[in-house]
Amino acid sequence: MLVVLLTSACTSKLAPTTVYIVRHAEKDLTPGLADPPLTPQGEQRALALRDSLLNRNVAAIFTTNTTRTRATAAPLAAARNLTPEVYDAKKLSALAARIRKDFAGRTVLVVGHSNTMLETVEALGAERPVPAVGDLQYDYLLEVQVPQQEKDRPSAIARRFGAIR
Repeated sequence: MLVVLLTSACTSKLAPTTVYIVRHAEKDLTPGLADPPLTPQGEQRALALRDSLLNRNVAAIFTTNTTRTRATAAPLAAARNLTPEVYDAKKLSALAARIRKDFAGRTVLVVGHSNTMLETVEALGAERPVPAVGDLQYDYLLEVQVPQQEKDRPSAIARRFGAIR
């Protein structure tokens, strides 16, 4: 007869998946630019993002396929020796499923846009921590905790980082 003893480590809850969601940093607002770069203020915010998340053990970074999102993620990616993966902002449920499947119990960063941040929170199953993200708000750092137990509901909080405008 096989007897199995369960220890507290075996029966404790599994670590949640932590997803940080930010909008790209300040971009060049010159009319007519199809894919604007970051401004010097945006470059400073990207460094502030790196500093905010450097010790959070970020295992993966996802960005849309724009210069501004990639540049926002670049300092943290370099510091963590990660290659950001491009995701389709029109397929947020696919991104959420990928994060749940491939990064369960780990920490990831998603860099998007003012009109995708809160939608990403919802795709992960949490409620919006703020009602809206304005076109000139670049300082939100949303944190979503996704429990590995499907019966537990994900939660989200909003923080600020870098220089607040």
